[in-house]
Amino acid sequence: MSSARQVAADIIGRVLNGESLNQLLPAALDAVADGQRPLCQELVYGTLREWPMLQGIIDRFVKKPLRKKDHDVLALLGSALYEFTQLSTPKHAVVSETVNTVRLMKKQWASGLVNGVLRSFQRAESLSAIDLAPAQRRALPSWLDTVIGQEYNDHLEAIAEASRHRPPMTLRVNQIHSERDAYLSLLTDAGLSAHPLDHLCNGITLQQPVDVTALPGFSDGLVSVQDGAAQRVVDLINPQPGERILDACAAPGGKACHLLERQPGLKELVACDASPSRLQRIVENSKRLGLNPTVVEADARALPANLSSPGFDAILADVPCSATGVMRRNPDIKILRRAADISQFAEQQLAILQGLWPALKPGGRLLYVTCSILDAENDGVVKAFTQQHNVDITPIVMERGIARDCGWQVMPEAEGGDGLYFSLLCKPAD
Repeated sequence: MSSARQVAADIIGRVLNGESLNQLLPAALDAVADGQRPLCQELVYGTLREWPMLQGIIDRFVKKPLRKKDHDVLALLGSALYEFTQLSTPKHAVVSETVNTVRLMKKQWASGLVNGVLRSFQRAESLSAIDLAPAQRRALPSWLDTVIGQEYNDHLEAIAEASRHRPPMTLRVNQIHSERDAYLSLLTDAGLSAHPLDHLCNGITLQQPVDVTALPGFSDGLVSVQDGAAQRVVDLINPQPGERILDACAAPGGKACHLLERQPGLKELVACDASPSRLQRIVENSKRLGLNPTVVEADARALPANLSSPGFDAILADVPCSATGVMRRNPDIKILRRAADISQFAEQQLAILQGLWPALKPGGRLLYVTCSILDAENDGVVKAFTQQHNVDITPIVMERGIARDCGWQVMPEAEGGDGLYFSLLCKPAD
């Protein structure tokens, strides 16, 4: 078994070289002893959440950039600085363990570099004494810091802070099998503290995250893990008995299953996704919950004719996006995402709306959702679509968030939900 710090450095280094965290982490953790996995995950997620700041610190003490093949050393330095600034590990232990990890990595040449940087940081006495750019202090990539500042200047600091926090663990009680109060009692009996989310009829937030295996009745489908903002989808679609509904970008299936839980009397719930491997997640989740959606491999930009006929009463388009509203869950975004990516996402999002619109019945409703906070992917896409089609926009008002021209933006909150955008588009009746 490899040490937690060594594996964490390898994962972070590979992210720095362009690989996705979601693809790396599961297999990498297999190389870590069970007792060391929490530390490994904490170092990976925490370091990536703070990376723009940590990179700024490293740049102050390392004058010559490290080569790409040595990004694992760069990552190790970053994770050690994360321990210094965010965790309670004694500083002498961090230095000792980090130098030992360099040796395990068989890069003894870096021992002096690592030791020197960490000692220099210690001598700086405080983070505030180090000259960092405002974006670095907010732990945001400079391009994203600029865009958010332009679009949400009053919320910039709060958005940045939310991106640096561990997300709370929020549950959705399956109302087919249980009621929220009854499930809260089960949690209490299991020794788990939790509180209901008042604005969500089936929402619960745990005081401390736990493994899903510790949740009472999880394997029996009593409950699912789902962010509070994401649970608002069902309220906005408001599924009715006898309706035929499409979840067009459904994997891993949380929202599709929620629709079926809320309205078992649907005529059909079609859950489609373009990725065969991701479709399997829908099958697994729906089976655990005792639900039976129609699962179909299809590209939302070009639905097969047999799927579109006779049309859908409602469509959920939870589209691929920059994920800038969920950076705390996907911290590699701070490294991998580029400003040029946003226009590419917007083009894809508009193409999805154009592909889905013919499948919506006259009088039907389409809920456009992103986990982005950027206008180009949100109002910008909806406005471009409405210029090409006859669309009625239903106003949305929630207890938290910001009204936009074509919808509603839920802002990411450090102790609350993710950042999601919603726009409810209705096709005029014939």
